[in-house]
Amino acid sequence: MTGFVYIIGAGCGSADLITVRGLNALKQCDTVIYDALIDSELLSYARESAELICVGKRSGKHSAKQEDINSLLVEKALAGRTVARLKGGDPFVFGRGGEEITELQKHGIAYEVIPGISSSIAVPELAGIPVTHRKTSRSFHVITAHTADGTQDFSQYARLGGTLVFLMGLNALPDIAAGLIRGGRTADTPAAVISEGGTAHQRSVRGTLADIAEKAAGMTAPAVIAVGETAAYDFSGTPAQLPLSGVSVTVTGTGKFTEKLGALLADEGAQVRRYCHLRTVRTSDIPPLAGYDCIAFTSSYGVEMFVGYCRESRTDMRCIAGIKIAAVGSGTAETLAAAGIYADIVPERYTVRDLGETIADSVTGRVLILRAKRGSEELCRVLYERGTVFDDVKIYDTVSRKLPPVNADTDYIVFGSSSGVQHFFEGGSTISAKTRIVCIGAQTAETVQQYTNNKIITAGTHTAQGAAAAIKGDAAE
Repeated sequence: MTGFVYIIGAGCGSADLITVRGLNALKQCDTVIYDALIDSELLSYARESAELICVGKRSGKHSAKQEDINSLLVEKALAGRTVARLKGGDPFVFGRGGEEITELQKHGIAYEVIPGISSSIAVPELAGIPVTHRKTSRSFHVITAHTADGTQDFSQYARLGGTLVFLMGLNALPDIAAGLIRGGRTADTPAAVISEGGTAHQRSVRGTLADIAEKAAGMTAPAVIAVGETAAYDFSGTPAQLPLSGVSVTVTGTGKFTEKLGALLADEGAQVRRYCHLRTVRTSDIPPLAGYDCIAFTSSYGVEMFVGYCRESRTDMRCIAGIKIAAVGSGTAETLAAAGIYADIVPERYTVRDLGETIADSVTGRVLILRAKRGSEELCRVLYERGTVFDDVKIYDTVSRKLPPVNADTDYIVFGSSSGVQHFFEGGSTISAKTRIVCIGAQTAETVQQYTNNKIITAGTHTAQGAAAAIKGDAAE
């Protein structure tokens, strides 16, 4: 059966500038064919099993030929897959979406176009520049400065009224300015360049056609150029001042963990980048529960694997009647409660050692530990030292999602597990020298030390809340 293709505009800059419709479509797809200009965080919203294919499409960088991209879309759709063609900005604003659709139509493949926020309007706007204004500009024109033959007479655009917006024109900026002056625009016409718009690295400079090329020297692509009277305005807002305003954080891990911690940090004003490079898989069945006096969960994932196994195997939850349930902390206890199971044992301090001590003090019979395959052995050590009889079942493992590597140049990066650290660095990702590393657990911190000499901060409690508190405390200093 033939599949379906979504042509999705990813918006400009940060991942949260995609539309709700676009994000919902992305989450449904089996294959994601994406451009280099999209925010890589968007890939974290794709299905864990989704095939991810980068086709480049960035000026000056290696990219697939458009004909090859067209063929790839057809190939995947004819194989019965639901495909997301994830394009920077809007598919029809110099995005060549029409060429891709023409190829889909030739093969009778169904598709849907989902508009995206175009950088031609949004990037100037984010810098405080309106492309229209009732008193100074009643129209705007969007022009590509990048042509197939590399030549263009920019003087012809000087006759156009309103605001001129040039895309893909940073390298041609001297020619653009000179051409517009040659065509009749005055040398003192306001002009602005906005680099990496919509991201934490957004930078803008303002000037006139006479000096804008000099002022913009050293700026990096992608960049948007605005020319006209509105380029002199500055309607940029004043962001609310929150505890983490101006602080950038990369949150790594599974989709669930990064979403939870990312929301906590965003509520405090942080600029959050999620890198969901991990997923969890069940590695073991649950042994018969008869004879156990306590089941110990060291994470929410263990709870989810336990509940999932019971559902798949049609194991009645009444099988845990009379068995004490222990949770390492409030987050794990909340996940249990969501499944209708309420923890009997939760230590006052949310650490694995405290969980072991609390279990040893309150349980006299056999304990079943359900934990990660590569998780901390500390609970086992504590119970062994205290003479508690237990079985250690490694019910799940954390594996890589094989996302493209990133360079985390944010103020902080958070790791929730040793396996997350290993997958991050061994997958080719890097961190900048300025980035401080926040770890959940001493074992995670020890693993980080094998890869970098950056400053390490260990969260006081082994939870997302603990990591957020550690960042707030360090940033306040």
